[in-house]
Amino acid sequence: MQEIKVYYDRTGGTLTVWFGNPQDEYICEETGEEVVLMKDRQGNVIGFEKLFFSVPSSERLQFSFEELPAEEWVSKL
Repeated sequence: MQEIKVYYDRTGGTLTVWFGNPQDEYICEETGEEVVLMKDRQGNVIGFEKLFFSVPSSERLQFSFEELPAEEWVSKL
């Protein structure tokens, strides 16, 4: 499994997830749902950023991972 990088900026209110190399970012595409997709030169999504994301300061940010076909998880964004 590839490495997944997750960054939560509590001050900026963003959650950024990379499942590709961030240095390969070529273009970003806004989805209109407060989500920005980061793509490489071939148009492959290599990460996304959720805008206006927040977790109450009294709570910890927790993750669980599940493997799904790309078509299924993209439709949930």
